[in-house]
Amino acid sequence: MSGTALRIGCASGFWGDSAEATGQLVDSGQIDVLVFDYLAEITMSLLAKARAKDPQAGYATDFPSVVAAQAAKVAAQGIKVVSNAGGVNPAACKAAIDSKLAEQGVDLKVAIVTGDDLLERAGELQNRDIREMFSGTAFPAKPWSINAYLGAFPIAKALADGADIVITGRCVDSAVALGPLIHHFGWSATDYDQLAMGSLAGHVIECGAQATGGITTDWRAVADQWDDMGYPIAEVAADGSFTVTKPDGTGGRITPETVAEQIVYEIGDPGRYLLPDVCCDFRNVRCEQAGDDRVAVSGGRGAAPGDDYKVCATYQDGFRATGTMMIGGPEAVEKAEAVAAAILKRTRRLFERRGLGDYRRAHVETLGAEANWGDRSQSRHTREVILKIAVHHDSRDALEIFSREFIPPATSMAQGITGFAGGRPKVTPLLRLFSFVLAKTEVPVAVDGTTCEIPAGGQLAAVEPAAKGAGEKPDGEMVEVPLRAIAFGRSGDKGDSANIGVLARRPAFLPVLQAELTGGAVRAWMGHLLEGAVTRFDWPGLDGLNFYCEQALGGGGTASLRYDPQGKMLAQILMDCPVHVPKAWVDEGLVQA
Repeated sequence: MSGTALRIGCASGFWGDSAEATGQLVDSGQIDVLVFDYLAEITMSLLAKARAKDPQAGYATDFPSVVAAQAAKVAAQGIKVVSNAGGVNPAACKAAIDSKLAEQGVDLKVAIVTGDDLLERAGELQNRDIREMFSGTAFPAKPWSINAYLGAFPIAKALADGADIVITGRCVDSAVALGPLIHHFGWSATDYDQLAMGSLAGHVIECGAQATGGITTDWRAVADQWDDMGYPIAEVAADGSFTVTKPDGTGGRITPETVAEQIVYEIGDPGRYLLPDVCCDFRNVRCEQAGDDRVAVSGGRGAAPGDDYKVCATYQDGFRATGTMMIGGPEAVEKAEAVAAAILKRTRRLFERRGLGDYRRAHVETLGAEANWGDRSQSRHTREVILKIAVHHDSRDALEIFSREFIPPATSMAQGITGFAGGRPKVTPLLRLFSFVLAKTEVPVAVDGTTCEIPAGGQLAAVEPAAKGAGEKPDGEMVEVPLRAIAFGRSGDKGDSANIGVLARRPAFLPVLQAELTGGAVRAWMGHLLEGAVTRFDWPGLDGLNFYCEQALGGGGTASLRYDPQGKMLAQILMDCPVHVPKAWVDEGLVQA
């Protein structure tokens, strides 16, 4: 156990993040732990398919080379490395790393955490009438992957056993940071406040440069530094409070608003953010500037997490294909809409002739004409658009017909059609997510093959709902401004649901936000995208609101036919929503009208 702050740098927010991040963090001399987050649900299913074809596949294949390139420096500095790069085959990932380390003569102990992969138990689980936790649908007949979201204590055990590099399969994203903190500070399973703050530190840095101003609302403040973005470092104290920073001399912008935007990302109820190790209450978290590119974060609380793991299965539900073409000239939008209608009408006629049935779904977007803004589009008269048609069908043969018929419009429909360099649309399996819970006692977790005891979760904490601020409209003359004039925003996905966090630019703006931005107002502005309920959660510590939008992503992930299946743009759409503010705020320069 140590009272010294632990410095954790994150070099990967997803599989495909910049290869330069690892060297940047290691060379900075500012970290004690290096973490990588590679996995998403779709990644797990694809890795499972890869392993089925090759027993040595099924892990993030970039990771061994990335580690090997920095291994000598990692060893010299005593940096610990933790990653979920193991996917569905941590043992093969370890073997690949061990081989590369041996080639270099670098002595680092590699440990693996296993137990999350439940695919071999598919038949047993199917026989238990398990239902999807959101939709209530039955367990899939042929799942591609089934993985429990493990917590951080197995990682801590691996480090306590002397590991220098810890590889896991599926775990919650924040666990790769929380595990080293548990080991370093000796936190127990009931140190809930510390576990909550450690989880928050992991949540902030898990998406890489998103925490250092990478996708901030005020993008112009950092755009000239995008070419050399710094990756995040969390300096965590023994009580769990932490400071977010980045390597000296790198690009980016770390301020209370950029960090707060990342805190609200992919959160539902901020008072009940449930993880395997702790139920977090982030409602009173505060962000304060603590120096240049340094933000101090404090105020998170924790409670018992319960005795279950969340488990996610993926399965095939028919096939999908997506095609795009450019259409230019006057009336480009109308031409695109007519071309889309003709393609779908033609292919449906061909399906009927062959007895193939109709599409399950067909989704048309005219990109460049503000398709995601619905009736509020301001670009109906643009002269250049990308027509995107995405389709879903039970039959691969049907979508092969769609693929063949997508190209002929180049010579049989509107002038100005181009952009077919990529060839015919590819037909691929459409994957869906099936989420459920399973008792922790039913998921045996091991570190290097030795069973790891998982702490009992205790009674899941009941959370008193936060009072919703009614807000108030100040006296005096009011004027209309877009929401972005008084707020920052960030959105993300939660399966087929999405969240939109809205943060007041000044505390004085919060009452206006509370009065103007109800769940009903959000639904009214974005109803063309949001199919389910919209629930507002007040977030007093961050002077903000969080909107949880159900059935908002057309199925979410790879099941969605939208160009934005993860809700990345929803906050940007909401930022155009008009709100009414005192004219005096505009006159005084507090708000840009």
